This record gives sequence, C-alpha cells and structure tokens, in this order.
Amino acid sequence: MSFDRSERSFDLPFSVPFVHRVRFTRDVFGADIAALADVLETSEGRPAKVQFWLDQDLSDAQPDLKQRIAAFVRAHKRRFELAGNVQCVPGGEAVKNEIHLLERMLKVINAHDLDRRSYIVVIGGGAVLDAVGFAAAIAHRGIRLVRLPTTTLAQADSGVGVKNSVNLFDKKNWVGSFAVPWAVINDAALLETLPDREFLCGFSEAVKVSLLKDAAFFDRLCDGAERIRRREAALTSEVIRESAWWHLQHITRGGDPFEALEARPLDFGHWSAHKLEVMSGFSVRHGEAVAMGVALDSLYSSRKHGLAHADALRIVDCLRRIGLPLSHPLFARTETLFEGLEEFRQHLGGRLTLTMLAAPGSPLNVHEIDEAAMIDSMHELAELALDAEPAPTRKTPPAKNPARD
Repeated sequence: MSFDRSERSFDLPFSVPFVHRVRFTRDVFGADIAALADVLETSEGRPAKVQFWLDQDLSDAQPDLKQRIAAFVRAHKRRFELAGNVQCVPGGEAVKNEIHLLERMLKVINAHDLDRRSYIVVIGGGAVLDAVGFAAAIAHRGIRLVRLPTTTLAQADSGVGVKNSVNLFDKKNWVGSFAVPWAVINDAALLETLPDREFLCGFSEAVKVSLLKDAAFFDRLCDGAERIRRREAALTSEVIRESAWWHLQHITRGGDPFEALEARPLDFGHWSAHKLEVMSGFSVRHGEAVAMGVALDSLYSSRKHGLAHADALRIVDCLRRIGLPLSHPLFARTETLFEGLEEFRQHLGGRLTLTMLAAPGSPLNVHEIDEAAMIDSMHELAELALDAEPAPTRKTPPAKNPARD
C-alpha cells in the first residue's frame, strides 16, 4: 500500500493479539511449583526480576508463605531475581480505598527498577489483585502481572478478568484500567485458610455466570448447593473451574473484552451490589452483595421481563442453600440505592444498559427500570429472606413501600 498525498483522514482498524494463561494447581508453592516457574520467562538470557505482593490477611493465616516464596526464588536463582522483600498490603476493600497505598506500590516498583520484562506476582483476594494490578498496569505503561487469587470469588471471577482498579469519590472502581494479566494461577491450597464467610462468597458469581451462560450449570449448582455450603472440595473445585471457564469464554470470545459497548452482561445483579457495598461501608462483602443483587434482579425479571416466577424463586433458594445472604436493611434506603443506576450508567457512558433474565441461560438487555416494580421486588426479597431465617432471629421486614431518604 502506498501513501496517498491527497488523503487527510486515516481510519485503520487493527487488533492486538493476547494470550490469556490460566492454570489450576493444588499446591503452587509445593508439588506444583513448576506451574509458577513455567510462566516466568527469562529476559534475554538474564534472570528476570520478580517482585511479590502479598495480601496481609493471607500472610497472617499462612505465616510460612513468605519463606516458601523465598525458597522458590532461591531454587530458580539462575532464572529469577527477587526484587526486594515480599511486600504486604491490607486485604479487602481497605487496599482499594486508601489512594496512598497505590503511591507506595509505585514507589517500591520504581525503587527496584522493574521494567516491562519484569514480573509482579500478586497473591491475594480480589481487592488486592485489583489494586496491585492497577499499579502494574500504569508503571511503565504495563509490567507483566501474574495473579494468584486466594479467594473463591477471585478464582471464579475477577482474578481471571482483565480489570484493575481502586475506589475513589465513594465509588467502586472509579480509577482503573483494562490489562490482560500475563498469567493467572488458581491454587487450591491458597483457599484452605479462608473463613466460611469468605469461602462461600465466590459462589454468588458462579450462580450469576451460570444464569447468563448455561442453564445446565445452574441446575448443577442447585443440586449441589448444600455440598458447596459444606465445602466439599471435589465439587467446589469443579464449580470454581467451570465458573472461571465461562468468564474466560466471555472475555476472550465475547467480542468486547474491554467493555467498549454499552452492555456489561457479566455484571448482572451488580448495579445494586456495588452501591450496597459502599452504603454499608464495605461491611457487606462483594460476593454477598452480588448474591443479593442477583436475587433482586431475578425477582424483578419475573415481574417485568418474562422470567418464570418459579425460576426466580429457585434462584433465590439456590443462593440461600449455598449460605449466602438474600437481603439487607439498607435496601430500604431506596433513593440512595437507585443512585447506583446512574453510577452504573456513567461507568460505561451512553444510555443505561442492564442485563436481566428471560430464563436461566437467556439474558437480555434493558434500558430502563420501573422503580415501583423494583421496590416491590425488594419487599418480596425481604419476605423471602425473613422466611429463610431461624425463628428466634427473625426481624421485622421493611415496609411495603420503603420511604425514600
């Protein structure tokens, strides 16, 4: 193709090839150590610099982990060079809410002269992966990031995604980037010390993606709900792998990995979930908020979009039997909660686009919400949550039409 001197406009479409590497292991710093070593390439014959960032909660729960990391690097000293000490950051949303922690990450990256052929290995829950991943994405416009998710939520969903972020202005993920991780290693041993509450959180995202992608997967989740609650390893590992696979399929084959279009189907149930987290001061976990949001939007879909009411009740019951919460008193603050709709719209721009359900496995996009029907759905969900509670702990449900703030 030759240059046309008369041309004044250039519109040249192009694509950038990515490889999304995801591995499943049973003990990544033990018998499966080769899985981590194999994804770290040497840099032009020289040892590659590797910097480790660790979730403080995990470090406290597994105090020998730092020593195991150091032993891994020593065993491969001809291939890798440890760039400073293993760094710890707070777990949970705290790491995303304190912007000075992002500055600290960048200072440590700079102090050890990491470059685009260096590696940042982050080991932690979804919030830690988000925050450290954002630092890696903006340092030198991108340092290779290897994620080792340590929660079921991150292994089943966010850890295999392509998003990084921190919170700002009391808004979830307001500052962030899209960046494909160099590799993701989902390791079973890293989940062993999770408290039950944190362990169960990840299965709300499995229910969500099954409702979007595969009704048969949802059926299996319903059949195995009590076994998931009991943490039966054979089933929970299988569910995490299948959930991760569906998320990967959407990202790599769905045609919109960086959310340039108006829809965010993987965020089914999330418009209220994100707002509820903020309203609760993040005392409500993300997975719990997603469970409530999925239950709410399922009931709403049965009112407005043709989802069979029996299916909506089955979704709510599945979440309940897994051990996830169904409702929260903050749902009564409808005016504040509905602000989440506009924040959801702003995140992408354009018109409001939410994913609802016509049937399990059959999502549809909608562009407006009937607030009265949504409030009725909140009331129904509160009643269902009340019915699910043991009698001694029952509380008065919100009023039929909760007063706005």
